[in-house]
Amino acid sequence: MGIKGIKLATLKLKGHKYLYRGKLWILDKPVKSTSKNKKMMVLATKMVNGTKRVRLIHFGSKKTKSYSKKAKESYLKRSEGIRNKLGRLTKHDSWSANHWTRKIFCHKDKDQYEKAA
Repeated sequence: MGIKGIKLATLKLKGHKYLYRGKLWILDKPVKSTSKNKKMMVLATKMVNGTKRVRLIHFGSKKTKSYSKKAKESYLKRSEGIRNKLGRLTKHDSWSANHWTRKIFCHKDKDQYEKAA
């Protein structure tokens, strides 16, 4: 499997934001998605072979209108065992949509993001 993402060092830094695909980004900070079927997107960082790399991740289905306590618990339980092609849990992988959905929409202390979506 080839290395994905772009080396962070190749992106232009403007203040505390990085220029990527014509937009200024704060790393690992979700914003409203440009995808018609997703709620949010994030320029996620990850160390790959000693080099910090970035990748754009869209996450959160627009079909889900609210994340009730019961829905959050159900998603967390259902998604905790999802694995990638290498057999690693995606809930720990910052380049997976599952990681960001769990962190932003389903985490008990992260209700403030629901209003932004």
